[in-house]
Parts: sequence; C-alpha cells; structure tokens
Amino acid sequence: MRVQVIWANLIVNVKSFYREKAAVFFTIAFPIMLILLFGSIFSNTGSIVFDLHIQDLDDSTASAELIDALELNGTFKITLVDAGADPVQYANDNSVNLVMIIPDGYEAALYQRTVLQNMSASIQFTYIQDPSASAVQTKLQIIDSVIGGMNQQLSGSDPFITVERHSIYTKEYSYIDFFAPGIIAMSVMTSSLFGAVNINAELRQKGVLRKLSTTPITQTEWILSNILYQIILAFISTAAIILVAVAAFGVHFNLNGWLAVFVILDVFAFAGIGMLLTRLAKEAESAAAAANAVMFPMMFLSGSFFQLEMMPGFLQTLARFLPLYYVNEGLRCSMVSLKWDLMYGHMAVIAVFAGVMFVLGVIFTSWKED
Repeated sequence: MRVQVIWANLIVNVKSFYREKAAVFFTIAFPIMLILLFGSIFSNTGSIVFDLHIQDLDDSTASAELIDALELNGTFKITLVDAGADPVQYANDNSVNLVMIIPDGYEAALYQRTVLQNMSASIQFTYIQDPSASAVQTKLQIIDSVIGGMNQQLSGSDPFITVERHSIYTKEYSYIDFFAPGIIAMSVMTSSLFGAVNINAELRQKGVLRKLSTTPITQTEWILSNILYQIILAFISTAAIILVAVAAFGVHFNLNGWLAVFVILDVFAFAGIGMLLTRLAKEAESAAAAANAVMFPMMFLSGSFFQLEMMPGFLQTLARFLPLYYVNEGLRCSMVSLKWDLMYGHMAVIAVFAGVMFVLGVIFTSWKED
C-alpha cells in the first residue's frame, strides 16, 4: 500500500470539493444556515409573547384580576376588545386567531363559590378561535393551565370554569387547511427558481445559449416559452397537492380564480430571481448553490410550515420582507379564510415584486459569452 498515492488522491478530492460551489454549500453553509434558523425559532420558545384578545363582559374586579394573572404569566400581550363588538367579526376584521370572552356574571359566580361555598356554582368562558392556526393550540394550553390552577383551588364536585369553543369560520377547518396553501406556494417557488437556474446556467455553460442567438427565435420568445412551461408545471403540481389534501385529509378549500393568479405571480417572481442569479453566478454549480441560499431561508421563514406568531419578533419582521410570505398569505386568504381585503393587499405586493424581478431578469439575461 502506497501512502503517497493515497495522499495524492486525497488532495485531488479536496481540491475538487472546494471548486464545487454546490458541494461546499450543502456540506458547510447549508447545515450552518439550518442551525441558525431553527435555533433562532425554537431556542427561545419560552420567551415568545403571544397576542391574546379578551372581551371582558363582566367588567369587574375579579375579571380584571384574571386578566392581570394571564398577563403576568409573561406569555401574553393582552388586548381588550370592546364589550359591544361582535367577537367573530372582530377576529375576522383584525386577523385575530383567538378571542377569549369572560361572560357577565363571572364575579357573582366566583362569590357564590368562594364566599357562600356553593360548590355547584360555575361559569362558562367562550373562545372564538381560528382552528387552522397552529399558534391557537399553544395559547389554549397556556390559558388552560391558568384556569386549571383556579379550578384546583376552587375544588368542588364540578369545575368552576368550563369552556365553549367556536370557530371564526362558518365551515370547519383544521391545521392542514393552513398548511396546504403554504406547500403549494413553496412547491411553485422551488420549481420556478430551479427551473430558471437550470435552464439559464446549464445552457450557458454548455454554449447552447450562444448557439440560440444564431437561430430565428428571439430572446423574448425563448424566455416567455420557458415561463409558460414553468406555469404548466406549477399548475400540475398545485392540482396534485390539492387532490392529495382533499383525498387524504378531507380539507375544505374554496377554489376560485385567485388561486391561478397567485400561482402565476409566484412563477414570475421566482423565475425572475432565478434569471438574476444565473447572471451573477455563471457556473451551473454556483447558480444552484445561490438558489439554495435564497430558497431555504425563505422556505422556513415565510410561514409555509407554521405561523409567524410562533417565531421571535425579529424573524416575524424579516418574514414580511420575503416575497413567499405574501404568496402564502394570499393563497390562504383566497382558499381558506376568504378575507378579500387582505388578499388584495398581498396580491398587490407580490404582483409588484414579480413584475420588477421578471423585468430585471429579462434585462440581465444575455445569450452572449461573458
């Protein structure tokens, strides 16, 4: 066995490694990116402060003390809802996923239980909730722990506080209804981004683009044909996701023309980004690594898998600068919540972004050798 041959081959492999930008990315940069992202999201889960909206119909000293107890828990930032407001309408108008209602008579029932020792006295709280919101379950667990502590102190044959839950929607929705639109947006982003990167970078590197410049097809025609191809793939992917979600999980989507609009805008936005990346990183491997560097943070920070409320505040702010966030939220507004005003806002943002990225991508795409 010749050690010098082994050493020489090792040196060749090491040199090949650092010359391959994609290999360097997935070996070093990608794991670092993941640990930073998920570390930021989950390492300080105990310090996350949730918004909790409370409608205090009792407006008494006892109800105020209960609200203070929830706020002093350190997990909630309390917002009081006007007693005359319709809690369901309030939740929909303000994009609130949970409203806790303290009913009139809470202090009187507590007096019956504690002072008059009427152990059958009880009160029922009402939760107006968005069942598709993953953060709601976390909030309810924290509230239930506080209420459970009160019920233990006010021991009796029946619990003092019982709970009734109502959805903000007329139909029943679950977390999968929230999750599926995010998967659609992410899938279209991935195929469009890498489709543009693969077509532009690989064909340029192989000299095909230079040869295309000598054919009758114009650059605009070539780009539009590729975009149409990506749109077809995006619709096929979207249809597959919807069919599986309906068949396997019984989701309740509201399918309409806005779904197609957001899918098309998604394609134009990320195809434009892909064209820009291949202009900046001309080798196919470097362009693929750059596309991954764009895709993975956006995938995890834009609310595709879980709601922004589950993230620290600075990541929530960052997410609102990412285009995928507006595709996610726009699809959820059109397919699940039917919040049209919010949907139009999200659509306007992603439409402007898609237009700018696509125009820049077309301008900077060149068939000439650099």
